[in-house]
Amino acid sequence: MTQDSRPVTYKFGSFSLDAETGALIRGDTTALLGRRGAALLRLLLERASVPVGKDALMDAAWPGLNVEESNFTVQIAALRRALRQDGGDRWIETLPRRGYRYVGPMATRVDADAEQGGHSARLWLPEKPSIAVLPFEHAGEAAWFADGMVDDIITGLSRISWLFVIARNSSFVWRDRAADVKQVGRDLGVRYVLQGSVRRADDRVRINAQLADTTNGGYVWAERYDRIAGDLFALQDEIALAVVGAIEPSLRRAEIERIRRKRPDTLDAYELVLRAQPDVDSGMPDRAATALAQLQRALVLEPTYALAHGLAAMSHHNRFLRAGLKEEDRVASVRHARLAIEHGRDDARALTFAGFSLGMDAHDRQAAFAAFEAALALSPSTALAWILGSVVAGWAGDAERAIDWSERGMRLSPFDPWAFAAYDAQALGYFCRDRYEEAANAAYRSNLANPSHSITWVQLAASLAAVGRSEEAKAAAACVLELQPAFRISRQFAGVACEPELAIKLGKALRAAGLPD
Repeated sequence: MTQDSRPVTYKFGSFSLDAETGALIRGDTTALLGRRGAALLRLLLERASVPVGKDALMDAAWPGLNVEESNFTVQIAALRRALRQDGGDRWIETLPRRGYRYVGPMATRVDADAEQGGHSARLWLPEKPSIAVLPFEHAGEAAWFADGMVDDIITGLSRISWLFVIARNSSFVWRDRAADVKQVGRDLGVRYVLQGSVRRADDRVRINAQLADTTNGGYVWAERYDRIAGDLFALQDEIALAVVGAIEPSLRRAEIERIRRKRPDTLDAYELVLRAQPDVDSGMPDRAATALAQLQRALVLEPTYALAHGLAAMSHHNRFLRAGLKEEDRVASVRHARLAIEHGRDDARALTFAGFSLGMDAHDRQAAFAAFEAALALSPSTALAWILGSVVAGWAGDAERAIDWSERGMRLSPFDPWAFAAYDAQALGYFCRDRYEEAANAAYRSNLANPSHSITWVQLAASLAAVGRSEEAKAAAACVLELQPAFRISRQFAGVACEPELAIKLGKALRAAGLPD
């Protein structure tokens, strides 16, 4: 881990740690922890409430050296003795086979130049992504509407389990103040800030929203919403839901880019999961293998990490359906899905991935939709739950739900990495209803969103064959076999438990396109 070279002090409870000298100060008493002990304590404070593995701790205290674990154990024991006043010896928690965690009072970081300049203490950024939603600028009678919408956005973001959200009472101190996002980040201890404005003219309302990265001041996402001012409470709910739905994938992309710049051997479980996410999102088996290597490392560090189990379930699904329908992959998909539900009852994304695997690989659609609906009850703005639910509905022959859920997901997250799956579900829904031109249009959108995914070519081949465009259908079928050489119609349909009537119609079109039975 790269440490900041500037003099810095950490204040927690009745203690202060001078990171440069290794001095632990309590009132008039000073204890010298030494360079090793100070490095260990500093890392635990910086990652407060988050498990820290032994390897990361040893690398912080003995960089580049191989040392006996007994040396490490001695240092941890010494830290606990030094903190035993005020019950501080219980602030460093041992996590068997995982590492250690600081569970004491919140730590604040104070840079030397900030102290000298009279500035307030700087809060240390939490390990997981953190955000503050500032009061939206407004004029006249728009005040109550703007504040209510911000409240709804804060509530919606707070339901995202992997996101640390600053409470309203803290973020609203910035009302009527010029907000420099870097200063807000320092004062509130957050990586991201959402700002916006509300303007009303006659019967129209315009809302602007911008998401900024406080570490560099750059914008991560921005959007404008123009609406007719009818039922303002309904409009308030609609805009809040849309903003939360758009912010979640934007934050994930920003976090993934941040993690990509870190050395692989410094990644903790959360970061490993983020690094695996793009390979999982690809939907293809070769990249699923890459994702599984990261996820397995994460689960060694955090065996009960629900989202890691959910992504592992999806990775095994990708291998099962597009790499030979091997039973061990199907079993692993279902096993990880059940573990994701067991450990992730408060994690909407974990429940979403689990629901998908249960529906597609265990063929238990009742359990799948129970998981999707639980995810949406936790966070109605979870676009992925609508999208993956639409896919399960599509293969079940539930055309109405497939189309409706996919459209809901795309309204919430128009540029979602899983957009291809939403369009794929629409294609299935329209095909079920014999609306083949619309199915072809949806299949084209699916293919455009992810041309390296074989299923997008499957739907395109079927739809084009159904409307009589045989040469184009055969070209699409050739792409299916190029991406998935082992593709066989009957085995594929058995793998997803395709609804029988849909299987007959789809099978006829795919055979006409030249795909093997």
